Amino acid sequence: MVDRFGPNQWALILGGSSGFGLATAHKLAENGMNLCLIHRDRRGAMAQIEPEFEKVRSHGHRVLCLNLDALNPEKREEVLDQLTSELGSQGRVRLFLHSIAFGNLKLLVAEKPRLNTSRNELAQRLGVEPSRLEDLANESFNAGHDGLHALATAPEYPTRSFLDEEDFGRTIHSMGTSLLGWVQSLHARNLFADDARVFGLTSEGNKVAWKGYAAVSAAKVALEALARSMALEFAPYGIRTNIIQAGITETPALKAIPGSDHLKAQARTRNPFGRLTTTRDVANVIHLLAQDDAAWINGEIIRVDGGEHISGATR
Repeated sequence: MVDRFGPNQWALILGGSSGFGLATAHKLAENGMNLCLIHRDRRGAMAQIEPEFEKVRSHGHRVLCLNLDALNPEKREEVLDQLTSELGSQGRVRLFLHSIAFGNLKLLVAEKPRLNTSRNELAQRLGVEPSRLEDLANESFNAGHDGLHALATAPEYPTRSFLDEEDFGRTIHSMGTSLLGWVQSLHARNLFADDARVFGLTSEGNKVAWKGYAAVSAAKVALEALARSMALEFAPYGIRTNIIQAGITETPALKAIPGSDHLKAQARTRNPFGRLTTTRDVANVIHLLAQDDAAWINGEIIRVDGGEHISGATR
């Protein structure tokens, strides 16, 4: 494959050890981009992560991996010190991806129990105990029959510890407004390329309410608002800012969301292609938007979901 990026072009990815960040690292490395991957993982997790980094390095381009807290302003400056040294006099950051998934996933208030009347009605008509029907529905649902999600056991949520203002503040900063500090610091150090691309990640939870997702939803909306202002104010410096709205995607962050199995089932039944979005789908689009021909795309929310967002149909 012919390298699409020059030897002095770099991508800086926050959250580069898993999910969208890692998939984007693979895609960009395959196409000639040098990489600085920031991640925060425990030592015990590195046995699984290092082989992925080795695959990224195998394409022969420069790769700098730093395991630290990207939300710490002092650590951010340490990263940029190291990156400045790696870039030398000619290197510049062509692409910056904010892929931090660190938020509070709790309810606002205790959930009020309610009966599954549809399951009870069906059980009565079939002449079986509702608990037996629930068990059968769970078996089939867990085996991949997504259409039975309404009859399966509903997700359980903690009955204590609910979201408070501090939870919202931390989540909005980590998954939303922390984008600005990084971009401002990169800009202040003159590390961006003349034509640079900045990306953040949002989800359908920016408009649709999912239980346990309120703080993350607020962070996504804050990120989108911030990105619009950045698209306006940083454009004179050649920096384009866009937000990617991925469909439901199998990532470590998704698994942490209460009821994620039900979210995946609903997405597959609604998606025109009958499958979930993949991290590679998203990485492919980020790669496309990094091309010279995409320079006039700025300030957009770009959906990468196979039509999931617009579909009102279920299979």
